[in-house]
Amino acid sequence: QVHLVESGGALGQPGGSLRLSCAASARIFSINAMGWFRQAPGKQREVVATITAGGSTNYADSVKGRFVISRDNAKNTVYLQMNSLKSEDTAVYYCNSIPFDRRYWGQGTQVTVSS
Repeated sequence: QVHLVESGGALGQPGGSLRLSCAASARIFSINAMGWFRQAPGKQREVVATITAGGSTNYADSVKGRFVISRDNAKNTVYLQMNSLKSEDTAVYYCNSIPFDRRYWGQGTQVTVSS
């Protein structure tokens, strides 16, 4: 069973923008909150941004003011708009419920920021 499917990762340029999408099953999407996580090579997975069912958001300090998380309830989809990209944003990005459920981890989508 596929629970979450991330897409939109690509090669981005410093200062540029990318938008990631996370298509979730209706059951998972009905959970109170969803989040984006990322894992860079040699580093542990970290929370990037979260959003509640009501639309309240929180961001890691490293992306605050640059990234925007949103959700489309009709499409069971969560988005991450990534602006003012930095090389430090390079990582595999995943979505999951908040708190995460290890059964739901998908393949992730690779974001590489380089000139």
